[in-house]
Amino acid sequence: MVKRTLVLSIVSILLTSGVARAQMTPWLYWTLLPKEHIDEIIGEASGETAWNTIMETGGYNKDRLAEEYAGTFYEAQYIYDQLKRYGLPGAEIVRFPGRETWNGIKGELWETSPMRRKIASYKDMTAMLASGSATVDVKAELVWVGRGTKEEIERANVEGKIVVTEGSISSVHNLACVKLGGLGVVAISSSRPYFDPLQIPWRGIRSRRGASDQAPKFGFHLPVREGDYLKRRLLRREKIEVHAQVEAKMEPYELQDIVCHIPGTDPDAGEIIFSAHLFEGYTKQGANDNKSGSAGILEVARVVHTLIEEGRLPRPKRTIRFLWGPEFSGTGPWVKANKEIMERTLCNINMDMVGEWLSKNMAFMCLMRTTFGNAHYINDVMENYYRFLGEGSRERVQNRGGVSNIPHRIVAPTGADEPFYYSIETHYGASDHEVFNDWGVQVPGVMMIAWPDRWYHTSGDRVDKSDPTQMKRVAIIGAAAAFTIANADDNMAIKIAGETTSNGTRRLGHQFVVGLDHLNKATAETLLGSYKSARTQVEAAMANEKATLESILELADNKREVGGYLAQMKRTIDAVGKAHMDALKSHMEATAKKLGVKPVKIQLTALEKKAAKIVPRTTAKVKMDGYREYRKFITQVPKEERDKFPYGGRRDIANTNELQLLIDGKRSALDIKKMLDAQYTRKSKLQSIINYLEILKLAGLIKM
Repeated sequence: MVKRTLVLSIVSILLTSGVARAQMTPWLYWTLLPKEHIDEIIGEASGETAWNTIMETGGYNKDRLAEEYAGTFYEAQYIYDQLKRYGLPGAEIVRFPGRETWNGIKGELWETSPMRRKIASYKDMTAMLASGSATVDVKAELVWVGRGTKEEIERANVEGKIVVTEGSISSVHNLACVKLGGLGVVAISSSRPYFDPLQIPWRGIRSRRGASDQAPKFGFHLPVREGDYLKRRLLRREKIEVHAQVEAKMEPYELQDIVCHIPGTDPDAGEIIFSAHLFEGYTKQGANDNKSGSAGILEVARVVHTLIEEGRLPRPKRTIRFLWGPEFSGTGPWVKANKEIMERTLCNINMDMVGEWLSKNMAFMCLMRTTFGNAHYINDVMENYYRFLGEGSRERVQNRGGVSNIPHRIVAPTGADEPFYYSIETHYGASDHEVFNDWGVQVPGVMMIAWPDRWYHTSGDRVDKSDPTQMKRVAIIGAAAAFTIANADDNMAIKIAGETTSNGTRRLGHQFVVGLDHLNKATAETLLGSYKSARTQVEAAMANEKATLESILELADNKREVGGYLAQMKRTIDAVGKAHMDALKSHMEATAKKLGVKPVKIQLTALEKKAAKIVPRTTAKVKMDGYREYRKFITQVPKEERDKFPYGGRRDIANTNELQLLIDGKRSALDIKKMLDAQYTRKSKLQSIINYLEILKLAGLIKM
């Protein structure tokens, strides 16, 4: 009986297992690259090597040596030396004129009465001395000003005293010191919730330009944990006297960009460029922001170069280029100085804050896509590898148990063994990919970034928040995506187009449900506007998906064959979009019935009819002088001429930069409004769009 029961149990388990396996679906584990190529990239990528780069260049908050300003910054030299060590071609440090930056040399704040003890020291934590502090040697009494409101400061009688606040160090300094005669500020503040009582924000005070009073002003930061003791003593009205000593100077500096490249076999086939800012200012540096991005693209360079040189990957047709430098201030000059390279560059991959230990930061590794104005297949190529890492690195209940419960376990030897939490996001700027996305450059750029980061722009941004596993994974994604494009032939172009179409139908579905939500929130009075907005979501998305497919043609040798396939994929987008539009019409009719009104019908207004006939196209002046230089032509238009066409700035146009990118010689002013409205919560006014186009026309940047 026992034997029979055991046999039945085994049979039951086997049958159950078989059913579970039969129900298992492929969770999107494929990659655009063939398995033998992606396996080489995964195996070669080293999270530890990348993590070590973070440690070497920004593992802790250090006081930069004065000689670095006169020569080469430590980080620039380190990246350059590694490139030479790896044998990367074209490695060099390119220098551009800089300006001056504040440099802290000494910062000591000691209590002298009623006891002798150190309160803050630049040697202990560089963040304790606020950037912008002047050289000073003063003794004074501390005075508490709470949150630093105007009333609190005026009530405290701050003249000749050093104020202590829980408010903003810069605003308290401006009122208490610059205007009311305070000598300096001690701030107990954090730019984050107080989950970490030891972190200090990277904040500073500004110099008093034009002030006649030359009394020294300075600022110190205290961590919340330490500052709380001082706060409680002051609230007990204890009289505390301190001695503040600060030494600082302004240092001239050069902008230093480090570059290298992996040459392709065809110089005319185009390039892919990686970017990461190695510097975000020179006195306050972060491990994740952005030594991690700099380490990430260095590891991509090492991996791809090694695999090609060892014959484990074929040499691609297209060149892969790499750029490290100061955020915006260094990237912009290099891009301007290399217009010819920009003209043949297909896309940009920017890494910014990619090293975060995701679970520790409660973060997702995000891909920030391009806008509709720079529609490009780079988005879907990147998404393919994000999805592969994300879907493959987690256990599902369907594949639980056994040694293969995680289909593609990609973990660094000393890194976190956890899922790859990822998110594909709409566009966000504020990093170096915006230099490439600029109207004067027009190289579509995406950004890899982990968010949230609970320690960024604070003293807590140290290497202990970084994870070798995440560094390995981002290097794999970057290397795989770049090599996919660099080595793409007609077959790969078709493969990317199929992937883009598949993703595009899903994105259309998202816009469809957004449109449904507009209608669900409609009232009898707003039904027409809601229906317009709902249709705009789908119409703009359709246009963007088709423009994305069109961008793939640049990869093709046989333009006719690949173009024919792309045309079919665009018809697929049209068909799905039309189905959604028909469904929106049905939902509008159902909504009208629920509201007790007649179904609405969209008819163009006189202004919309006018806008539909205005089709702007750019002139050569837009890209003539490169990054942001087109703006000088706008400012050269006489004010009295510009005033004839008021456009209200961001109040009336959600984003003029995006408006400019949407000008392609095909879209009308009405189309541009739809593309803007589908991307931004703030709706743009049609007349303002027309007026802004008139100003661009006066500047000679467009013709209509």
